[in-house]
Amino acid sequence: MDTYITGQTIKNLREKKGFTQAELAEKLGVSSKAVSKWETAKGLPDIALIEPLANVLSVSVMELMTGNAVVNKNIASNILRSKFYVCPLCGNIIRTVGDAVISCCGIILPPLEAEETDNEHNITIEIVEDEHFITINHNMTKEHYISFIAHITYDRVQFVKFYPEGNAETRLNLRGGGWLYFYCNKHGLMKKKI
Repeated sequence: MDTYITGQTIKNLREKKGFTQAELAEKLGVSSKAVSKWETAKGLPDIALIEPLANVLSVSVMELMTGNAVVNKNIASNILRSKFYVCPLCGNIIRTVGDAVISCCGIILPPLEAEETDNEHNITIEIVEDEHFITINHNMTKEHYISFIAHITYDRVQFVKFYPEGNAETRLNLRGGGWLYFYCNKHGLMKKKI
C-alpha cells in the first residue's frame, strides 16, 4: 500500500473523469501547474486538498490514497463475519459485515476482538414461551456494565442495548444457532456459541 497519493493515481483518475489538468485545478482552486507537479511526482497535494480531490474524482479518500479502486463484487454476505466497533468517547456502537475503516469522534476505531465468555460474565438462557430469556450475571453500575447483546446467525442479527443501573437481561428468539455477543465496558467483547 502506498503511504501517500501517487501522481499516476491522480492522472489515471483525472483522465477517467475526462478532465484536463486545468479543469481539475479549477475545481480545486489551485493552479494547473500544481496539478502537473502532482502528476509528475514533483510535488504532493496539500493535506487539506485530499478530501476535496477525492470528491472531485468521485472516489473515497482510501481509494485515492491507495490507488486501488473499490469495486463491490459482493452479491451476498455472511452476517457471521460481523465486526463490532465501540467509540471510547461517545459510546457509539457500530456493526459491520467484515472489515471496514470506521471513524467516530475523530478516532479510527479498531474492530473489537471477541473472547469466549468467562466465569465473571456468565450467561443464563431459559426457554420462556417461544423465546429465550437471556440473563448476563453482571453488576450494572455507571462504572462497570454490559452495553449491548447481539445474536448473530448467517442471515440475521438481533441487537439489544443495555444501560447502566438497568438489568442485563432480554428476550431473544435464538433460532438458527449462531453466536451471542455482548460487550462489557471494562473487559471488552465476549461471545458464546449457541
